[in-house]
Amino acid sequence: MIKLIDTLRKNFLKKKLKDKNYLFLFDPPPKNEYVAFDTETTGLNPKKDEILSIGAVKIKDNRILLNERFYVIVKPDKPISEESIKIHGLRKKDIENGIQVKEAIEKFLHFVGSRPLVGYYVDFDVEMVSKYTKEFIGIPLVNEKIDVSGLYYDYKVGKIPQGFVDLRFDTIIKDLNIPSFGKHDALNDAIMTALIFLKLKNLLNYL
Repeated sequence: MIKLIDTLRKNFLKKKLKDKNYLFLFDPPPKNEYVAFDTETTGLNPKKDEILSIGAVKIKDNRILLNERFYVIVKPDKPISEESIKIHGLRKKDIENGIQVKEAIEKFLHFVGSRPLVGYYVDFDVEMVSKYTKEFIGIPLVNEKIDVSGLYYDYKVGKIPQGFVDLRFDTIIKDLNIPSFGKHDALNDAIMTALIFLKLKNLLNYL
């Protein structure tokens, strides 16, 4: 039933696609391939905030393809606040030299293709990107979504059914003995998310 609903949704969105050069988004995804990704944004409200950077890395089978990684810094339409800079760590100079969001989104879509998207609280990042794809090509992202926080919860709740599961990113990294790259930027977080996914994929016999 779920597959039927997904198929109907994709057929509907395919008709709404404004640019037929992006029909590849509806292709069957390559077998055992995924893209882990993360965004840095000016805030947590997809309706009014903007993307400042996108980082992504491809996963194939049980390997992270570090030679197939993606990172762009985006120049926002509005000036960013000092508070925002403290959170994402991007300097004003970096952002001023960023590319336009339309170019960033186009590059990202060609990098991802039809592969499932892996993320930490992935719905937020997908919603941020979809805000722009709806504007540029008429549709939101249609890729399957895999949320590592949800996978981690399933893993932990099986061990402590009545316990509290701490879903903070750094807690998950530490608990799964995954190396932390220190600086949190979109690409580093995408790579660490990929490591979380592969670890949980094996622990849960996922897919």
